[in-house]
Amino acid sequence: MNRILIVEDEQVIRDAVSKLLRRNGYDVSAVESVEAALETHELTDFHLLIVDIRLPGRPGTDLISLASPVPVLIMTSYASVSSAVEAMKQGAADYIAKPFDHEELLVVIGQILKQHRQERARQALEQDVAETWPTHGMIGESPAMQAVFQDIRKVAPTTASVLILGESGTGKELVARAIHSHSPRRDAPFVTVNCAAIPENLVESELFGHVKGAYTGAEQARAGLIQSADGGTLFLDEIAELPLSIQARLLRVLQDGELRRVGSERTLRVDVRILAATNRNLQQMVDDGDFRSDLFFRLQVVELRLPPLRERGADLLLLAEHLLRKTCNRLGRPCMQFAPDALESLEAYHWPGNVRELENAIERAAILSDQELVTAASLGIPMSSPAPSPEADDSLSLEDYFRRFVLEHQDNMTETELARQLGISRKTLWQKRQRLGIPRQKTASGK
Repeated sequence: MNRILIVEDEQVIRDAVSKLLRRNGYDVSAVESVEAALETHELTDFHLLIVDIRLPGRPGTDLISLASPVPVLIMTSYASVSSAVEAMKQGAADYIAKPFDHEELLVVIGQILKQHRQERARQALEQDVAETWPTHGMIGESPAMQAVFQDIRKVAPTTASVLILGESGTGKELVARAIHSHSPRRDAPFVTVNCAAIPENLVESELFGHVKGAYTGAEQARAGLIQSADGGTLFLDEIAELPLSIQARLLRVLQDGELRRVGSERTLRVDVRILAATNRNLQQMVDDGDFRSDLFFRLQVVELRLPPLRERGADLLLLAEHLLRKTCNRLGRPCMQFAPDALESLEAYHWPGNVRELENAIERAAILSDQELVTAASLGIPMSSPAPSPEADDSLSLEDYFRRFVLEHQDNMTETELARQLGISRKTLWQKRQRLGIPRQKTASGK
């Protein structure tokens, strides 16, 4: 719900506007002066301020800069071109003269709030300099990736929380962006938080914000990243790294849509869709007491699992060609091609760093190559690398173990042998293949 603060010294007008806005679904607070607004409210808690120019004490236009980036709608009974122009020069979102028509006021408010949401979304995208791929850059023809795309289409229009699982570098943030961009929240902010990159003593303040004087150095109030995503989507990358104390506070946001800034006793309402990602085994962390089970189940409404690059078959070369074209365009170089030995090297390597490692290798090769051919030498990767044994990786989930075991042994085992080794029936093996997008590959021997 959009929160609006009215600053108007005439009680009749203040009450009338308050009643009108509440009747139309807004959460309204009202005060009589700039001083009262500053004493009783955190201005950045609101989505819009409606302020009279002429007030007792300080003029209403003082709130334009004090409330920034919250938009301010100026109203006055002293309608004149000069006062309107001056208010707009100072940064007012719009100007309306009293007496005004109620419908006109509602239209203006709706336009300002829409423009503010779009501006917040634009700023969030500009600030996210770490983004590597645009949403439309998702590439994959393998059954596993087609299953991911299908799940994205199903979950995006909903409000459900999504837990995105996969090894480092598989494109978890890209999936989160795709979900957001295909959701009803696409015009609202998409805010990314790398939970592992924030020092533990700053996590609470960064996520939930703080009030002035909450701790040493908090010289002014600040909205947290959760509130910055209000109306939009918050993507919590590496969520397994959140301290348990912060997990408890995040759970309240998920359950009740409420948060409190550090040092504040006031509860704020937020409307945020939370997407989370990790490359760790959260179920194991729950069992070990390192992650809250109630938060895990709240996040796991829908679970999307991204396959590692080594399990995506022909997608590898599709991605390599795409990334080479993209890199050449960015570097201003003529279009390059892969030499035969480079293609062999790409296919033979295990890619433990997944798509991110592939992109880095191709960028390095494009920079170092003197000719229009990218060679194996310029890629700088070994011609072959052994795949790790699933049994040796304690962080693997059961589905990861199943996927790896089947892909590694299906060419030299029958379905009966695979099922026996996995301790399941042939029917269960077939069902798991269908669900995980790894259908049986026909061989000449007909296994």
